[in-house]
Amino acid sequence: MRRLLSYPLLALCFLLLWLLLQQSVSPGAILLGAVLAAAGSGMLAVLMLPKGRLGRLRLVPGLLRDVLVEIVRSNNAVARIILQPREPGARRSGFVHIPLDMRNPYGLSALACILTATPGTVWVDYDARGGTMLMHVLDMVDEETWVRTIKQKWERPLMEIFE
Repeated sequence: MRRLLSYPLLALCFLLLWLLLQQSVSPGAILLGAVLAAAGSGMLAVLMLPKGRLGRLRLVPGLLRDVLVEIVRSNNAVARIILQPREPGARRSGFVHIPLDMRNPYGLSALACILTATPGTVWVDYDARGGTMLMHVLDMVDEETWVRTIKQKWERPLMEIFE
């Protein structure tokens, strides 16, 4: 038999988030929030998300630190590119195909979030059959450097965490 709330903790979080967004908490707001939370929980049950397993959680704080440092560093680099323009043609943007060994959907999602949150890079596409990611880079210097950086700095720790 299917449970009424497939994800009760998530439904509670949805309800609390709804109540935080309200200017005043009334019985009507609580009732509407409960209905929306139950509907949101039900929608996630329909998606049938794959079971996730976390491996080495001790790597997460270091990875988060590295992500924050990279975001600050990239913000400075992009600001320099914008504020100190060079002669036309000195900088070029481009696309890089990066072969990935990681197949875990949660790890791939985390990698997409990291790359898209970092200024100057955007995850564009992923070919699941070939395991290849397409990434756009604002300041393309060397494709091989980007492939090596993504694989060593981001993919390897994410694989240890999610696979």
